[in-house]
Amino acid sequence: MTRGSAPSLLPIFRSQQQAEILALLLGDPEHELSLTDIAARTGTPHPSVYREVERAEAAGLVTSRKVGNTRLVRANTESAYYSGLADVLTRAFGVPAVIADAVRGVSGIDDAFIYGSWAARHAGEPGIRPVGDIDVLVLGEPNRHVLYAELARAEERLGRRIQVTVRRAGWLNSGTGQFHATVTSRPLLRIDL
Repeated sequence: MTRGSAPSLLPIFRSQQQAEILALLLGDPEHELSLTDIAARTGTPHPSVYREVERAEAAGLVTSRKVGNTRLVRANTESAYYSGLADVLTRAFGVPAVIADAVRGVSGIDDAFIYGSWAARHAGEPGIRPVGDIDVLVLGEPNRHVLYAELARAEERLGRRIQVTVRRAGWLNSGTGQFHATVTSRPLLRIDL
């Protein structure tokens, strides 16, 4: 699939670029990004970002404002479509999808989850937004150098730090201690490997 063709995961969007831009913006409603930031994070040419933002703003999905010569864009949470569309886009093209792409090829991973504040906000729990970092729990015995390198690339795409914790397979069911109690008492979002 080329970047300009409809995404195979959700071909209801005109292009992969459109879906990734909307996922970035709607995935964190408190985050405000410049067109240049959007282009850098999604790997989309600036003119394409401009066109997609124009379309999204005309549809009422995003709002923008100018600060000097910089146009800042954010999700329009007042849109009737915001909640449902943000959920679909985040699952298909947002943080979970980017992290899944990063860890999917790393051997030795039995399971992986997003936990902590990002998972809690995604599950609808109130709290501080935007979430500063993303906590990832990896179960198994991966090559840590490969895992960290892949997640560093995901950090660049997301524009957020990823904190990874590695535990043995089965840790969720048999682990002990305060960290285990904290992780298992809050929302976990399984990464599609």
